[in-house]
Amino acid sequence: MSDTRRLVDKLWSYCNVLRDDGVGTIEYTEQLTYLLFLKMAHERETRPLNPERGIVPAHLSWQRLLDADGDDLETTYRHILEELGRRPGVLGTIFRKAQNRIQDPAKLKRLVVDLIDRENWSAMGTDLKGDAYEELLSKGAEDIKSGAGQYFTPRALIQAMVDCLLPSVDDTVTDPAAGTGGFLLAAHEHAARHAEQLTPTQREHLRDRFAHGVEIHDGTARLAAMNLILHGMGRPTGESPIEVRDALTSLPARKWSVVLSNPPFGRKSSLTMVGADGREAREDREIERQDFVVTTSNKQLNFLQHIASILDINGRAAVVLPDNVLFEGGAGEKLRRRLLTDFDLHTMLRLPTGIFYAQGVKANVLFFDKKPAGERPWTERLWVYDLRTNSHFTLKQNPLRRSHLDGFVDSYKPGRPRVEREEGERFRSFGYEELIARDKANLDITWLRDASLEDLDNLPAPEVIAREIVEDLTAALAEFEAVAAALEAGTASQDSDTETAVS
Repeated sequence: MSDTRRLVDKLWSYCNVLRDDGVGTIEYTEQLTYLLFLKMAHERETRPLNPERGIVPAHLSWQRLLDADGDDLETTYRHILEELGRRPGVLGTIFRKAQNRIQDPAKLKRLVVDLIDRENWSAMGTDLKGDAYEELLSKGAEDIKSGAGQYFTPRALIQAMVDCLLPSVDDTVTDPAAGTGGFLLAAHEHAARHAEQLTPTQREHLRDRFAHGVEIHDGTARLAAMNLILHGMGRPTGESPIEVRDALTSLPARKWSVVLSNPPFGRKSSLTMVGADGREAREDREIERQDFVVTTSNKQLNFLQHIASILDINGRAAVVLPDNVLFEGGAGEKLRRRLLTDFDLHTMLRLPTGIFYAQGVKANVLFFDKKPAGERPWTERLWVYDLRTNSHFTLKQNPLRRSHLDGFVDSYKPGRPRVEREEGERFRSFGYEELIARDKANLDITWLRDASLEDLDNLPAPEVIAREIVEDLTAALAEFEAVAAALEAGTASQDSDTETAVS
């Protein structure tokens, strides 16, 4: 058994124990994040050679947890979380709004002493401890009931996107919807493949300035920050590479040479407000920014506009987006026409269904480069690779693997002139004039015939058909839920107005 597998199995086994106390996968992983950071800070501060002082104040250190027992341990742990949550930089990101979810002092003690303290995390090397943590997060994502999967993009897809963009040590990479940091980790790994040949300045750039992410949820941001640190990105005493905020609500402060992202699924940007009676109401909002081409409440279109805005001249982007972005009229059409004109939208990968933890999603990857202002449209040809038609994947029985994307990456020809590309059964190109002449500049392009619709003898297996039905129903229910939430918000607003008028 590999050391990575041993660590994952050891930590995951205790997650099963804590489930009986109502501690879910995300909550457990968060507790590991807090404890691992404290333990690693303790190791760095007490190592014999070149100790790194001042990472965590002594009265908030790992040693305090080792010295405490019983109810005093729970009180000490809660105090440490609260105090560190007020600190700036990485400390503030990891411990922001942190709470202790392990109420049984005996189980907390076992987690501290038996599972965390007995391992020397600093001595393992970045790859081992980082990979163990990443695999633990992936394992949690497989537990669909926990909700952990919503933060995950299939690692095979991430790797293929990175293999196409080829991020190097000279790049700066960002993800405005960072989740647990999967895109940033893969980009960093690719850029650091030949670390032994890098100069000290390049190594410092890879550690401190190469990667940046924005994540709106505190819990997910802390997982990402810890994940990056364990993989050698960022410093415990420095600024966090992960910002905790809504990426869409403010103008970008800087530009990036590479953007890799899978923005959250869901059509509407909304605010959740809690009234005096404790009831929640959601208000759909339009995002108005000077750098946006269109004003809309469609979250996917807003993320696409944001990514286009933060991309530097000659920068390159790969973004996962749902089908509606390809064919919606109004704001969607206007944005597509601008993307085809002002950017080089050169490649699109039509993704198969059944690969995301959020079911019912039909998505694509758009690859585009930002160009300087010019008189002629920058998009000459859009190359479309259809991996969806006649492809059937499921999360368990037939998950997407990197080998399934070999055909696309080979056709993409990373790092080579696009004139060398060749059309094939699944790979076709379409000229700018042809694209712009389509109704509403619709980019939802298909040409392959679905074999299952032509020959009943070639129908997919029953479990595949059942899974596709479930995915379609789940997608429909999600749409109904959004409509119901909007109606409830409107009703609550009307009731509030009525009460005000009566009073």
